[in-house]
Amino acid sequence: MRGTLTGQRYVEDILRPHVGPFLNGLPGALFQQDNAPPHTARVAQDFLRHFQTLPWPTRSPDLSPLVHVWDQVKRPMPSCHFIHDLELAVQDLWAHLPQDNIRCLINLTPDRVMACIAAGRGPTRY
Repeated sequence: MRGTLTGQRYVEDILRPHVGPFLNGLPGALFQQDNAPPHTARVAQDFLRHFQTLPWPTRSPDLSPLVHVWDQVKRPMPSCHFIHDLELAVQDLWAHLPQDNIRCLINLTPDRVMACIAAGRGPTRY
């Protein structure tokens, strides 16, 4: 996504066309997001009031496996001078990320949750 992700763009480009239809097809599903400003914007919260969402600790991004997946993508990132080259590099790194790494990160979620609770919802070693 190019440019700044505002709450309005989050709703128009992500929630309404993708997340809403997906969640409508999964009765009882919980939607998870962190407390990034576009996620907590009133327009996004208004859209999501029709769906069940998972409460997120205010100061802890440690729970989401996706944060750690992106960390693995960023580590080998080459230096890019043009946005097109950066897009291609990210797509290539994402496509070649070992699925075992992703599964491992997902399987560590209960440990991250317990560590977050033990840390009083603050930062953890994860």
